[in-house]
Amino acid sequence: MHRAWAGQQLDLDIITQNSIIYVLIAWVVIVVAAKAVRLDRHGFSITPYSLTYKNASVNSVLVRMLGRTRRGIRVFADVSVVAGFLMMGFAFWFLLNNVSNFFVAQDEFAELTVLIPGVTLTSATSIMYFLLSIPIVLVVHEGAHGIVAALERIKIKTGGFAIFIALFAGFVEPDEDEFKKAKRVSKLRVIGAGATSNVIFALVLGAILLTNPLFAIVLPDPIRETFYELPEGVLVLSVIEGSGAEGAGMLAGDIITRINGGEITTPLDFPQLEPGEVAEVEVLRSGQYVSFEVLITPSPDDPERGLVGIMRDNSLAYKPVLNFIEWNDPAFSMFLLWLWMISFFIGIINMLPLPILDGGKFVHSILDERISERAVTVIMIGTYVFTFVLFVLNIALSYLKSGWFTI
Repeated sequence: MHRAWAGQQLDLDIITQNSIIYVLIAWVVIVVAAKAVRLDRHGFSITPYSLTYKNASVNSVLVRMLGRTRRGIRVFADVSVVAGFLMMGFAFWFLLNNVSNFFVAQDEFAELTVLIPGVTLTSATSIMYFLLSIPIVLVVHEGAHGIVAALERIKIKTGGFAIFIALFAGFVEPDEDEFKKAKRVSKLRVIGAGATSNVIFALVLGAILLTNPLFAIVLPDPIRETFYELPEGVLVLSVIEGSGAEGAGMLAGDIITRINGGEITTPLDFPQLEPGEVAEVEVLRSGQYVSFEVLITPSPDDPERGLVGIMRDNSLAYKPVLNFIEWNDPAFSMFLLWLWMISFFIGIINMLPLPILDGGKFVHSILDERISERAVTVIMIGTYVFTFVLFVLNIALSYLKSGWFTI
């Protein structure tokens, strides 16, 4: 049994270490297969680096959908304008505050990376969850653009999706003349609808996930403390003979609450420890807090990784207050967590004013025809440069703190 598990782990390690190669191989297979079955006859455009699908019947489908939900879509469209401003403001506040935290409160600095399969996404399971989530997020996003455009009587010429090796994009193409002639508020409704739909979807999904213990690991403390019963720490199941923990006097049944001053709530909070260092470990024993100085020993599998010398309870131990759904499938729970994360952050990031994002079109629509075309161009270029530098700075500081990290 142990040998079989070790063999499976080795296979996963090989996949993880060579994920970019497998992504490229998969892309070559997709392109060859698409050409072999002549997908270009069915609305697909195939190049060595992209696969694009367009469908001209999208507008009629959206109009039929609108006929049944016009009142609700009207409310959603109005909300999207306000939400667009709020999401853009939140995105700027987060990025600016995060840069500030790097210099004044590094413990609160949030490390950012761009999710690219085979590059920053190297785990086979992470790539799978990402690939499953992206199509759902794109359908919600582009569908919202399209149905609000139908509400505003802006014709959608085509809709579809594109794959650029490992990057995905969905799109609806409004009639340019009709979009330009539309009222400013109509443009803002259409543009803001995509990101708003993603965030609303994420909020609804997040409300459901509040019943899931796994969701607690990504929530900020105020929300986590409201919806979950927090564990006291991590339970020590047993102490390894001859280890630093045994020598220091730790016992099975102890609950680890701090290591080197850092609070320990779940196994995910354990810090990286260096072999040979002496760590201060605080435990809860029989209602009393006791501190030990533990000599960290090297791991038998990896001499550069330090061990306290215990067998610990690796369950998350969070108990949802709203405990009316049983989550028995960890893989499904993890997929929903990824779907929530991608939907929320794509919605927020999409409202940053950059040329390829909805935020750029949003700001341009606000300025257009209010001032001269030259002034609009100057303001937009300045906004794009500032936003791009701020975004890249967050990613660069993340790599400066932890190096090139992958998921």
